Amino acid sequence: MTDTYPLQIFNTTNAELPCKEIDCRKIFEFICQHEKATFELVEVAFVDENEIVRINKEFLKRDYITDIISFRYNDTEDNSAIEGTLYCCLPRIIEQAKEFGDPSERECLRVFIHGLLHLIGYDDKTEPEKKEMTRLEDLYLSMFYE
Repeated sequence: MTDTYPLQIFNTTNAELPCKEIDCRKIFEFICQHEKATFELVEVAFVDENEIVRINKEFLKRDYITDIISFRYNDTEDNSAIEGTLYCCLPRIIEQAKEFGDPSERECLRVFIHGLLHLIGYDDKTEPEKKEMTRLEDLYLSMFYE
């Protein structure tokens, strides 16, 4: 892969990433095909609790830790040339995995999928929206993680 690949992953924490970049790329490409979406650039930044709270306060006026915050930078009507950043709170993801009784790798990939779905335009504000996102997360995760 070249440096111009549209998915870039950064780990700014002291913890080791539980998921492999190659698995993220496979999921990314599959979702692009299945959702008929194209991405110009997606940055995935794994951050700590302090950074996710800072981002949450500054941009969303919320004062709490969350597992992911997704920002889409272009507001085109279609899903072509999507640009965005996913801020993933790695300590929170690892903690959630323990809470759910899942491996950290699986939870990391699930949160990554969740963020991509937000960039594509899915939302989870209502119960039906949450159910649809969970269904898609489970579907895409089942393709790559058993």
